Amino acid sequence: MDKVQFIPALRFDWLTRFYDFVVGSTMPEKKFKTSLIMQANLLSGDTVLDFGSGTSTLSILIKQINPTVKVIGVDVDEKVIKLGRKNITEAGLDIPIYKYDGSTLPFPDHSQDKVLSSLVFHHLTTNQKKIALKEIYRVLKPSGELHIADWGKAQNFLMRIAFYLIQILDGFKTTSDNINNLLPSYIKEAGFKEIQVGKYYNTMFGTIRLLEALK
Repeated sequence: MDKVQFIPALRFDWLTRFYDFVVGSTMPEKKFKTSLIMQANLLSGDTVLDFGSGTSTLSILIKQINPTVKVIGVDVDEKVIKLGRKNITEAGLDIPIYKYDGSTLPFPDHSQDKVLSSLVFHHLTTNQKKIALKEIYRVLKPSGELHIADWGKAQNFLMRIAFYLIQILDGFKTTSDNINNLLPSYIKEAGFKEIQVGKYYNTMFGTIRLLEALK
């Protein structure tokens, strides 16, 4: 299989180690990730997949807020997986992270209760988004849920202008779907139902929106 093409965190590999600092200092990261977790209404014993787990900040927060759930991470970037595992160890937690090849998630059908994802889909091309959503649908249990926090339709003109910086950094090709509010339609195309747009957070780089959908 050819090596999957992807955009690293902050676009360049050498910037990956600064990702947590940049995100944490420029936007309300813990606030919107906590809202995402609360939106998912996790139950004791749930198996929760963090899609695009990156540096594992979301995985760690899920486990800290809900110690009785099983958290699993998956990411396409081997370098960020290594950093994520380091962060998990330093947090004193046991969260496995698996490699995603960009086409097939390494999990059986109907194996996950909830899938959560934060600031991942704007890195993916339209085709990559659709493949990922179909795979997420496959691994979710019947009545499973998908919860996403990512850049979305700008709340106002200033937020639209601010988002140009993200588009310059991460690419117009991958981010246009987000700013044009196309992600909900891709989620529906993958087979999900009851797709809802939840809370939003205006940041110095644009509007982050929470989405949820049922299988």
